[in-house]
Amino acid sequence: MHTSSKILDRKALVHELDILRTEGCRIVFTNGCFDILHSGHVRYLTAARSKGDRLVVGLNSDASVRIIKGEKRPIVCQEHRAEVLASLACVDYVTLFDEPDPLHLIQTLIPDVLVKGSDWSEAEIVGGDFVKANQGKVERITAVPGISTSQIIQRIIKRYC
Repeated sequence: MHTSSKILDRKALVHELDILRTEGCRIVFTNGCFDILHSGHVRYLTAARSKGDRLVVGLNSDASVRIIKGEKRPIVCQEHRAEVLASLACVDYVTLFDEPDPLHLIQTLIPDVLVKGSDWSEAEIVGGDFVKANQGKVERITAVPGISTSQIIQRIIKRYC
C-alpha cells in the first residue's frame, strides 16, 4: 500500500473501516502527536498493531498539538508526521484531528480496541468508556523508559544551545 493511500480523511476512513469490518477485521485505534518519531513510538505502534488486524493512528493536527504542548510545538508539521507514520509497516491508516482529544474521532470510528500508553490509567483514557460500551477493549502498552520527544528536545538544547 502506498504511503499516501494510508492517510485518509475521516469520511474516507469510515468507508474503509466499514469494508474491513464486513471481512471480519478487528480495528485497533491509538492516537498521539508523534512529533520527532523515535524508537519508543515504533515499539509502541508495533505493539498496538498486534492487538488486532488493522491499526488506525489518530494524529493530532498542528493546531491541536499547540493546544496541548504549547506554541513551540510541533517541531515537525502534520503533513510530514503523517507521512512518516504512514510509512511504517505496522500502521495501516493515519487520520488527522483538530480537537485537543480524540473522543469525537473515536465515536466516529468505533474501534474494537483502543490503545494508549501505560502512563495513562484506564480511567483517564479518553474514549475508553465509549469503546467498552460498544463491546470493545481498552489496552495499555508499557512505554519505553528514557525515550520521549520531550527528552530528545532537551538533549538537543543541552548539546547545541
